[in-house]
Amino acid sequence: MRGMIFRGAREVELAHFDDPTPGPGEAVIEMKASGMCGTDLHYYRHGMAASLEMLGLKDRIESDRIIGGHEPCGVVAALGPGVDSKAFRVGDRVMVFHYEGCRHCDHCRTGWTQLCDHGARIHGVLAHGGHADYMKVPVSSLVHLPQEMSFAGGAAVACGTGTAYGALLRLDISARDTLAVYGLGPVGLSVAQLAAAMGVEVFGVDISAARVARAKDFGVTHAIDATQSDPVAEILKLTGGKGASCAVECAGGELPRAQAVRSTKVWGRIALVAVGGNLVLDAMKDLIGKQRQLLGSFTFSEVDMKACASFIATRGIEVDRLFTDTWRLDQAAQAYAHFDQQAGGKGVFLF
Repeated sequence: MRGMIFRGAREVELAHFDDPTPGPGEAVIEMKASGMCGTDLHYYRHGMAASLEMLGLKDRIESDRIIGGHEPCGVVAALGPGVDSKAFRVGDRVMVFHYEGCRHCDHCRTGWTQLCDHGARIHGVLAHGGHADYMKVPVSSLVHLPQEMSFAGGAAVACGTGTAYGALLRLDISARDTLAVYGLGPVGLSVAQLAAAMGVEVFGVDISAARVARAKDFGVTHAIDATQSDPVAEILKLTGGKGASCAVECAGGELPRAQAVRSTKVWGRIALVAVGGNLVLDAMKDLIGKQRQLLGSFTFSEVDMKACASFIATRGIEVDRLFTDTWRLDQAAQAYAHFDQQAGGKGVFLF
């Protein structure tokens, strides 16, 4: 089979691998869609080894030939011994939760496999991912894809859109809230789209005029170009001087993180989602004195992944509109060169 490897220095390789065979408790998935995530750009630009060293995972590198892609969605092609046929069958449409843990610690048992006490294997990073014709995973990592959703939509939920849903759950958001979203890339747009479906008034902030213009199609009521005006001042003005009740930061910069906090009112709740970078605040002025609650939200649980897909399916949310670019796997080099410009929306490989 074919599989794509991140080589670093903005190079990828489409290599050949043996077709996988499932062992006990495992499944082989025939890929139908594999999404491109912003975190893939770390591996694309710097290579897997350097990226994992930055993340403190260098000692867990198993090979320099790991297939990339951690937003996999497809069809069950084969099942190994011991798999309950009442749970999964060949031909089932599935999403893949891209973390693999010990399955026994409290975090794994509650669906938070990425927090495994013994360290999670991340598919597309430490274990083979979805940028391939086939993918072998534990059956425990599979989530049924609702019939109402496309494979591309399932790939979105497998990371970016699921991460957005997880942040909203952490904030315990409802239609009583107002929400400021900083960073209107695929995750930020997913936050806006899902929050709007919950009845939340959304303020969207970005430094890209194109992204700001597109945001209203995803449920953003007030789209703010941070290069043209101070977003904190704008949000305060739009809320009668109070600020939004919640904020989600998806941009990753030190400035937008501080702005996200300062955009919220007294008792505001803020979730930080973007990977990497720092946050600098005046502890008394920005947090303690205003009773604000600051949360770190790292992806989502396997249970939340299922709930996110169900929420999208039952409400008819058009998550596929996140994708501005579709590619074949043999176009991987072109696809990542385009994605690296960060000028468009989300990309996906379709099989």
